[in-house]
Amino acid sequence: MQADLTLILPEIALALYAMGALLGAVYTGKDALAQPLIWLTAAVLTIVALWIALSSASGVAFDGMIVKDGFARFAQVTILLSAAAVLVIGQEYLARTGMLKFEYPLLIVLSVIGMMVMVSSGNLLTIYMGLELQSLALYVVASLRRDSVKSTEAGLKYFVLGALSSGLLLYGISLTYGYAGTLSFPGVIEAAAGEAPLGLLFGLVFMISGLAFKVSAAPFHMWTPDVYEGSPTPVTAFFATAPKVAAMAMFARVVHDAFGGIVADWQQIVALLSVLSMFVGAIAAIGQKDIKRLMAYSSIAHMGYALMGLAAGTAGGVQAMLLYMAIYVVMNIGTFAFILSMSRDGRDVTDIASLKMLSKVRPGAALALLVLMFSLAGIPPTLGFFAKYGVLQAAVDAELVWLAVLGVVASVIGAFYYLRIVFFMYFGDAEEPFAPDVPMVQMIALAGSAVLMLALLPELLGLEPLAAMAADALVN
Repeated sequence: MQADLTLILPEIALALYAMGALLGAVYTGKDALAQPLIWLTAAVLTIVALWIALSSASGVAFDGMIVKDGFARFAQVTILLSAAAVLVIGQEYLARTGMLKFEYPLLIVLSVIGMMVMVSSGNLLTIYMGLELQSLALYVVASLRRDSVKSTEAGLKYFVLGALSSGLLLYGISLTYGYAGTLSFPGVIEAAAGEAPLGLLFGLVFMISGLAFKVSAAPFHMWTPDVYEGSPTPVTAFFATAPKVAAMAMFARVVHDAFGGIVADWQQIVALLSVLSMFVGAIAAIGQKDIKRLMAYSSIAHMGYALMGLAAGTAGGVQAMLLYMAIYVVMNIGTFAFILSMSRDGRDVTDIASLKMLSKVRPGAALALLVLMFSLAGIPPTLGFFAKYGVLQAAVDAELVWLAVLGVVASVIGAFYYLRIVFFMYFGDAEEPFAPDVPMVQMIALAGSAVLMLALLPELLGLEPLAAMAADALVN
């Protein structure tokens, strides 16, 4: 038992912190402590991320329920750092809008614990437990602005559709258990070896459907635009980062650890999800006028590219997917750092047309946003280009040339709405250009992420070898 507990010490430490901070906040000044609590929580998440990154602890705990390997470490560090960054860039917005509640950072911590369990699960039941711990906290933060009909609606839609996806996932798990006789990944992979029973394949399809909802892959994306638009902007920024990494890593864990012996059976399903996501995200975003809805469709398209890496069914594909997700998170943190500052007379401004001639009044912010838009569109020499190139290369290496070709076509379509934002900023026609005041913390995040996106090769950030080790740990 001691060895098992040692392996999950980071999760235990975060759980104890969340419960201790909750009790402390309740018995003291409550919301008066909210701002220091956000900074403290961000610091705790960063320390835990460094602890995991520097730790070499690996192995299996609780009879295979938890698996700690290089893959879990890479995903957990990405989740923790992105959650810490979003907490920091969002605190000024929450203070300005009167939503700075002490529960917010603690709910984020609880959802992060769920994500950490999701990516290190070795059992289908553990995955479900982690998923529900994450989801229940996210349902609450989505409706954090209780006096807003849109925020309440966002929380309700997320809850109802989330319950539906959990039902699909549970039904898939029960079918798998019925035909495999076990919930552990090694047992499932043994039962699926050779020619998998039809019932087991049905279980796999239902599970993939449930997982596709969590990564907001088309056609299970219907919740994403409404929830992104209705949720408070810091919450939307969180939805666009850490949960996406957790869900994609969990997706990879299930298909490779539990069904790695029948790649050909799930490859075609994941490839179809990839194509639908890329084209639905690219085409539907063209007509969007609200920047948060635009980022929702952008995330759907980007999940399509990440799924392309997963569809390859190889270690190289998983490596490309992990690299893509890490770069995607940085791009979103920078973009949302700017979106958080978009306000006029105390009210949010989310209309894309309001960015017209931003370059005249805020040239630094406009330049940083230009770099991020180029990176999201996958235009060289930004890191976004290398991220897309990696997943396209993985698809070609796996003889999925048709998928790579469709990915390039979708990327060209998607470039339109990113470049339209750039056009508005530099060539738009506005009598009185909107001049948002970007606070120092958000400006640092915006400029820092833009500089990172201009690193000429992913190797310069040290990401590629880490992603390669993580992928080898999962696939080999």
